[in-house]
Amino acid sequence: MIFDEYTIKSLVRPVPDFPKAGVTFRDITPLYRSPKAMRMVADSLIQRYVESPVTHIGAIDARGFLLGAVIAYELNKPLILFRKVGKLPGDTLKDTYATEYSKAELEIQSDSFAGGEQVLLLDDLIATGGTFLAAARLVKQLGASVYEAAAIIDLPDLGGSRKMQDADIPTYSLCAFADNE
Repeated sequence: MIFDEYTIKSLVRPVPDFPKAGVTFRDITPLYRSPKAMRMVADSLIQRYVESPVTHIGAIDARGFLLGAVIAYELNKPLILFRKVGKLPGDTLKDTYATEYSKAELEIQSDSFAGGEQVLLLDDLIATGGTFLAAARLVKQLGASVYEAAAIIDLPDLGGSRKMQDADIPTYSLCAFADNE
């Protein structure tokens, strides 16, 4: 199946002033309701990473879990969950980060990596980059490396992909939306 950015973008619904005034939320649920679009997204990412040195898939809470599970299954790689604080049992490590409208914490189980792994981080979108940067710090703290941070959508006007690149985290997205789109 050929990737069609227009199809993907047409299925991402802008929701103005959600979750607060001034924020335009990019809702990907219409994309997940389209088997064709979901297959395009998954197949594009699978093709990108099938011959890469990625050893683990790191899925970010919560929408990243949807994509991460599919990619981990198809690439036959372990799936590592990055969760909001208090959702994982056992020993965990956590990191605090800022979003475009709040502060939050992300955690990972402390036995997720032995050291030396190459981790593909996945989420639905790159906004301010805070969540991806927190996940990357946790990966590094456990002795692994981020191979790439990938998302369906990049919102470059919020500066996240630039911050990630400045932190030497390679980024990849299937499409991007400017503020005026």
